[in-house]
Amino acid sequence: AAAAMVKETIRVYARVKPLGRRQQAGNYSVDNEELLPSLEITVPRDLADGFINNKRESYKFKFQKIFDQEAKQDVIFDSIAKPVAECVLAGYNGTIFAYGQTGSGKTFTITGGAERYSDRGIIPRTLSYIFDQLQKDSSKVYTTHVSYLEIYNECGYDLLDPRHEASKMEDLPKVTIMEDSDQNIHLKNLSLQQATNEEEALNLLFLGDTNRMIAETPMNQASSRSHCIFTIHISSKEPGSATIRRSKLHLVDLAGSERVAKTGIGGQLLTEAKYINLSLHYLEQVIIALAEKNRSHIPYRNSMMTSVLRDSLGGNCMTTMIAMLAMDKRNIDESISTCRFAQRVALIKNEAVLNEEIDPRLMIIQLKKEIQDLKDELALVTGKQRKSELSQEELLQLDELIETFLKDNDPDSSLDVGADMRKIKYCFVHMKVFFLNGDENVAGKKLLSQDIFEEKSSNEELEKLKGLLQQRDNEINILVTMLKKEKKKARDTLSQLNATSAGSAVLEQSPFMSLEERQSPSRCSSQKEAKVFSSSVPKLPFLSRATGGKMSLGRQEAFEIFKRDHADSITIEDNKQLLKQRFDEAKCLGEKLNEVRNKINHLKGKIIQRQIQRAALAVSNPSEELTFDPVEENLRMQIEEEKKSYKTVYSRFKGLKVEIEHLQLLMEKGKMKLQKDFEVWWSEEAEKFQQEKPEMVASPNTVNPVYPQFIRSSQHLSPISFLDTGRDSPNEDPAVKNNSVTSASPTLKTRTPPSSSTSIPLTGDSQADADILAFIKARQNILQKKG
Repeated sequence: AAAAMVKETIRVYARVKPLGRRQQAGNYSVDNEELLPSLEITVPRDLADGFINNKRESYKFKFQKIFDQEAKQDVIFDSIAKPVAECVLAGYNGTIFAYGQTGSGKTFTITGGAERYSDRGIIPRTLSYIFDQLQKDSSKVYTTHVSYLEIYNECGYDLLDPRHEASKMEDLPKVTIMEDSDQNIHLKNLSLQQATNEEEALNLLFLGDTNRMIAETPMNQASSRSHCIFTIHISSKEPGSATIRRSKLHLVDLAGSERVAKTGIGGQLLTEAKYINLSLHYLEQVIIALAEKNRSHIPYRNSMMTSVLRDSLGGNCMTTMIAMLAMDKRNIDESISTCRFAQRVALIKNEAVLNEEIDPRLMIIQLKKEIQDLKDELALVTGKQRKSELSQEELLQLDELIETFLKDNDPDSSLDVGADMRKIKYCFVHMKVFFLNGDENVAGKKLLSQDIFEEKSSNEELEKLKGLLQQRDNEINILVTMLKKEKKKARDTLSQLNATSAGSAVLEQSPFMSLEERQSPSRCSSQKEAKVFSSSVPKLPFLSRATGGKMSLGRQEAFEIFKRDHADSITIEDNKQLLKQRFDEAKCLGEKLNEVRNKINHLKGKIIQRQIQRAALAVSNPSEELTFDPVEENLRMQIEEEKKSYKTVYSRFKGLKVEIEHLQLLMEKGKMKLQKDFEVWWSEEAEKFQQEKPEMVASPNTVNPVYPQFIRSSQHLSPISFLDTGRDSPNEDPAVKNNSVTSASPTLKTRTPPSSSTSIPLTGDSQADADILAFIKARQNILQKKG
């Protein structure tokens, strides 16, 4: 992707350090009115002693902006660092470095002072700003890491080493520079620590600064003797996008830039000074080389410092420099050389490019898809084909494709079956058959695969239907027997009650309800079977699914009756009642606990109030000693009492919880047992009918394979169905409970259906009888149709 590019020179700012108490002010003036603000430094002639007296008296330097002695840290951040941080968040690299002599305030500007919160420097403020922005932006996923490198005597050290505490600089892990074939710099041994929020990042900064201070020796204040580079690495990615943006922000605190002659030192310090001057000298060389138009070679490799900052100088980066100036008379010539250096830096042009790359994982997915497409294409061209047969599904899909292709009147439409020779051959054969048979009966023609499929499936379907009929017979028989039992019970209770009015009310109600609740499953499903069967055969696979759901209505009904008479269901009911009591008790206890807790808090509040009042009193008349306070003591006693009662209530509450859990388990067990008992009973009943009436079975050999299937379909009567059926409370009227039972009318004559070869006992219940007759009729229809 062509990334956006920003071409601009390095921005250079100046900051003047406030004077100390004993320092004499140098002569300088700041002019911020012009287009580019300027700083003018005047050197009196008498200071130029020892030189031929033609030395220049005034020097004028231009900067992006000049911050005088009063400038506060927040203004510095807003003007200098914030714009760079914004670019880094947008995906560009950024660098801010402070340059100047020892004691000119570089560390104060970059890291900050330790005394006041308002003295925070650029690093903590930038971290704070970046994490604020990341939190606000929910459109991307961000990850942030930081690293902290110290360069001392041309050696790199990792200040964020997590493994051990350093007692001197040599203990820290050494960082070395590696360069890859694309001339990119990699720092070996420099740890990258992830920071998910501002607090973590500040802790890392603090750890690095601590390591740096520990490594200082009294002789050598590390801050002025070593360069430090704190780097924030940010990568962002939009969810679902393959593009990752990576950017880094270097915040650099350079070593002091003063001349060796000035320091007048020897030994270890001289070595240090040479190295510092060397690396700054190389930095200067790089900058001079960059400022010259026709230089092809830039000496980045000369020092570690310039290697690490290679991108920041004349590369892919937005760079900003702060020239730190100490304007007392003693240091005025150092300040002039700092300004000169800054003027050179200001000439350098950088080209910052948006750093975007593609996520390799998403690339892999795309490439895999491409490979598969190419493989298909290759197979088509070379003719090497897959040997396996096409599946039934694929054949049906092809038939659909061919049909739509033939029906489509558009001359440009194409038949696309992919690069598969088997499919192509099948299509050709199909077309041939189509043309051979001519167009006279196109409408009535069946597709090739359908014929094959129909032959196979019609035999299977016949077997399935016979099995289903067998299941229905079983179900009707079991229900009829149960109806008889229930009717007998109902008559007994009615004769006992002799309450005619109640009976008549129930009778009125029941035909309507019996239609609602139990529109006999057998009748519905058998009619459905007849309908489905009369339509074309290929639809049949769905038949068993459609009837499976309906069939179990009969069993559901049987189950309700079974459950009512079963001993376990009474225990389940008792458990339910017990559970309810326990729950209510637990609720009461919970409320009590809250009450006690509120009381304790209230008492605590009172004690605090009391203490505040007494403290205020002591302040107003100090002569009175703070003595023992009986009121406070009394409040404390009350709190102790409340705590005791809290403990007792709480232990009871815990005990209840255990008991409730136990009861719930017992209930579950009871329900499972009830379910199992019903399954056993149901299968026994079904078997009884099979043995009693063998003539009802159309073909005995189909019974066994289908039977288990019919048992299995009841599994959806899960134990949960007990929880919500309110109807199973034992105190309910059994007559209302099973509507179909009470709607018996003794005056009805039992009619035997003509031409029914099977003998099914009719119940005398008009609704049930009608159901059974309809079922038998449907059954005969099916048997006749199948011939």
